[in-house]
Amino acid sequence: MKVGVFTVLYQQLPFEEMLDKVAAMGIEAVELGTGNYPGSAHCDPDALLDQPENIKALKKAVADRGLVISALSCHGNPLHPDKTFAKQSHDTWRKTVRLAEQLEVPVINAFSGCPGDHPGAKYPNWVTCSWPPDYLEILKWQWEEVVIPYWREEAAFAKEHGITQIAFEMHPGFVVYNPETLLKLREHVGDAIGANFDPSHLLWQGIDPVEAIKLLGREKAIFHVHAKDTYLDETNIRKNGVLDTKHYSQILDRSWVFRTVGYGQSEKMWRDIVSALRAVGYDYVLSIEHEDMLASIDEGLSKAVALLKKVLFKEELPEMWWA
Repeated sequence: MKVGVFTVLYQQLPFEEMLDKVAAMGIEAVELGTGNYPGSAHCDPDALLDQPENIKALKKAVADRGLVISALSCHGNPLHPDKTFAKQSHDTWRKTVRLAEQLEVPVINAFSGCPGDHPGAKYPNWVTCSWPPDYLEILKWQWEEVVIPYWREEAAFAKEHGITQIAFEMHPGFVVYNPETLLKLREHVGDAIGANFDPSHLLWQGIDPVEAIKLLGREKAIFHVHAKDTYLDETNIRKNGVLDTKHYSQILDRSWVFRTVGYGQSEKMWRDIVSALRAVGYDYVLSIEHEDMLASIDEGLSKAVALLKKVLFKEELPEMWWA
């Protein structure tokens, strides 16, 4: 496995300066944003698509530093009921597919999206309960009329361009937010649907990342992994539960906050995550995503790199000589 980084944390730096910085920190892979929520500071499809010299220059800049591109990321909401917003997300997704083909990057990271509750809605409606029965009617309409038809078409488009790994981050607020919903979409769309496995969004929902890895790994449905942690404030959880709409900056009052690797859960948890990934045959990148209000970018990233370097396995498995 390789230690990677989602480079949006250094979006203010020029591309090659960013590459120099992360390579010097011991990073081995970069995940590049191509628009929508992550922005496209380091990998703008409009500046690269069908421009072989620019493509060649980007690939060379990465390779010259001993790095690889683990994924292109275009997290947006192409199912948004606002047609303008949805079209922007959709167009960026399609450009990213074509760019991944030209850059020879195997994985595209994205969100599944979330529709509204009817064709005339203005805002997404993330359904989190089954009663009153209106909510089940909304959920049925979302999946059958919007989600499944859209991603069937887009999986076919991606396949036409050689992309067979569409990695959804299981993120609350979108229809795919846990292993069950990811596998539901995979069942209806096909094996091109998998996970950009980010434990931070599972932890606060009460999901054990190791068990989720086992479940998805048995289905060969883990295409990429984010290394991001979550601190659970048990006192606030006991008072208010885990659904929390307070701003992330209200650290003392929230039920949970994102942290750099090792500052939310124990090192033992990260050893278990890495071991579970190894057990299901994942041998790709753990891409650090830094969203920690209590650590600077440089220090938070450095600490994450140091911990992951300690716990990752780098050598090939030997024959089982003892049994």
